[in-house]
This record gives sequence, structure tokens and C-alpha cells, in this order.
Amino acid sequence: MKNSIVIACGLAALLCTSPMAAQQTTDRNMLNHLDVGLSMGVTGIGVELSMPVGNSVRVRTGYDWMPQFHKNMSFGIQVGNEVENKYDSQGNRVETKFDKLAKKLEEFTGNKIDDQVELIGKPTLNNWKVLVDVYPLRNKQWHVTAGFFLGPANIAKAYNRTEEMQSLLALDMYNNIHDKVENEKPIFNGVILDRYEGVGKTILEYGKMGMGIGEFKNVFETDEEGHPVRKTYIMEPDNDGMVKATMRVNSFKPYLGFGYRGLVNKRDKRTYIAFDCGVLFWGGKPKVITHEGVDLVNDLVNVRGSVGDYVDLVRKFTVCPHISVSISRTLFSMSLCLLGKGRQLRSGHQKKAQQGIHYTKFLAEPFFYARYKGETYFTTCFPFTIYVPLGRFFKSAAWLPTFAPLWL
Repeated sequence: MKNSIVIACGLAALLCTSPMAAQQTTDRNMLNHLDVGLSMGVTGIGVELSMPVGNSVRVRTGYDWMPQFHKNMSFGIQVGNEVENKYDSQGNRVETKFDKLAKKLEEFTGNKIDDQVELIGKPTLNNWKVLVDVYPLRNKQWHVTAGFFLGPANIAKAYNRTEEMQSLLALDMYNNIHDKVENEKPIFNGVILDRYEGVGKTILEYGKMGMGIGEFKNVFETDEEGHPVRKTYIMEPDNDGMVKATMRVNSFKPYLGFGYRGLVNKRDKRTYIAFDCGVLFWGGKPKVITHEGVDLVNDLVNVRGSVGDYVDLVRKFTVCPHISVSISRTLFSMSLCLLGKGRQLRSGHQKKAQQGIHYTKFLAEPFFYARYKGETYFTTCFPFTIYVPLGRFFKSAAWLPTFAPLWL
């Protein structure tokens, strides 16, 4: 008996006004059905779940996945800090430092070096999202949206093709020899090349070999005449003989936008189509970081080649424009009932109880007591319609209700 009184007091403490409020909660469309949808847009292909929170608000959550595709880019290989002209004023091909070194390296190593390194760029933009739609108009079709997208900070990557490994290996071998000559260390078996004459002198005069990407924005050096000039960024392969870069933004990306949602067919009240347009705030200009830690967007200027075209494009997007279209379907409405006296109040009984219910005592919004078929029920309409026979509830604390889903 003592346990029963404790439970009864706990229930009473939760409760407060009238059955009218309970009916209003149902009318406000509060979490009473679930929609499942598919979306396609700037952030990829997605799956969404959504539920209403009243007549004017809808909450959506889901996951967007970017399909895999690739875009080709290229870097030019050069020797030293200056880009050499391959053609004279009459348009004739001339031999450059790179051409001379490429021939020597092919003789020594058997590996042929191309003057271009091809890269593959791929998107990796995958996000969880939580969005809240507010419908301010009477037709409940146009909405404004706020929320966020959450995913990996790296949204794209680029790396050299497998076919370029031969050129990058030979390039790495030459730079290794250059460093040893410069530091007067043996290149192999105790052999040291004199840095002041012969092959060693030529190697140092030519300089290191690498991919001329662009010029540092805030790093300067002096030219032959003593004038300050921006230092050229020459990228070299990493320890694995690879060239890599990643595009990075904030992991947490707030979203603001607007959209439209309406029925596909007026005869079908369960299928909807929606359009959304807005912006993702991903933390200013994206960063494009090489494997050497240099940011091509923020650290460099005059980025060369096809990579430079992409970098110039990325610099313009301090926010990410977002457009998407989605189709959703209402799967089911939801209601929960409680098992009491070993039986379940079925859907048909529930509807009858809603029509012919007699309120005997009002406790708290949106909870109240009700009478049906001579029994007393504890009932609520927020967010689910629940009926609990109370006839034996206060006699034994061991008599506890059990939730069971009721699919309508």
C-alpha cells in the first residue's frame, strides 16, 4: 500500500489543467507522425526523417553522402626557382635544364620523367544534419529553415595518379643527391661529389627539382639585383613518393535557408515534394593543405596551372550555396496504449473511448482521468494517446503498465 501511495503521488505531481488542453495538443500536430524521404543536392544524396512539432514547425534529421567522382588536375615540374621557356621567340622548341636533367636521370635510373604530374581530385563531403522548418504562412507550404550540418573537416582530397610514381621516384632520387652534394655527404659507398666543380657544381647550379606551385604571399627573397621578390613554392614528394592535398572547412556548419513543401498529388495525402535553398557557413574560405603543410588558398598567390584555376574558384566561396530537392512519404501515425488487466485497448476501442469519454477528474495538462465502459482510465494526448486502466493500479505497486506500439 505504501508503494502504491508513492506511485500515485508521483503521477499527481506531473499533472496540471484540463482535457481541453489535451485536445488542443492533438490538434497542434505534435509529433504524431513520421516522414521518411530521399534528397539530392549540393551536399550529395541524402536520407531524411522528419516529424511535426505543432502545426507550424517541422524537425528534420538525416545524412547526406557525396557520390564518388573525380576531376583531373596537373602540376608542372621545374628545376630551380624559375620557370623556363620551352620555346624561343620563333616558336622553336629549346632544351631546358629540366630536359638535360631528365636525360641524365633516365640514363642513371632507367626511369623517364614527365614534365607534368597528373593528380586526381575527389570530394569527401559527407554530413549529418539537423534542420528546423518554420511555416509562417497559412498555407503551411513555404518555410524558413535553420539548423546545422556536421561532418569531417576534410571535404575533398587530391593525390597523384599511380602512373606518375615513376617520375616522382626519379625526382626524389635527384633531390636526395642534390642535398648530399650541398652538405658534402657521400652519395653512395663513400663517394662525395665536389660541390665546386664537375657534376656536383652543375647540380647545385641547376637547383632542386620539384613542382612549381606558386609564390608565397608573405615570404620574400632577393633576386640577382638585390630586389625583394616573393619566394617560389616548390613542392616535393613526401616520404612515400606521393603528392597530396586536402580541402578543409569547419566540421560544424550552421545553415540558414528557405524552401517549399507540398503534396505531389492532391489525392495522395502522404507523399510530398520539397525544394530548399540556403547557405552553409563553413568558416570562411576553405583551406587547401598540401602534404608539406602549405595552404594553397591563404599562403600563396599566383598559383599556376589547372590547380590555380580551382584555387581561384575556392577563394570566392566564403559560404557554401546549398540547393536540394527531396521527396518524402508519411509512413505511419503513432499512438501508444498501455496494457492493463492483461489486455490491450485496441485501435477501435481507443476511437470509441475518444468519442464517448467521460472526464471524472482533471489533473495536469495534458493529463486527466476518464471513464469508459465502467472503468477509470489515466489518459493523455501529448504526444501520444495513452489509456491506462486504473481499477487495480493503486492496490498493488507491482501492477505496472507496459508500452506497446499501435500502428494506425
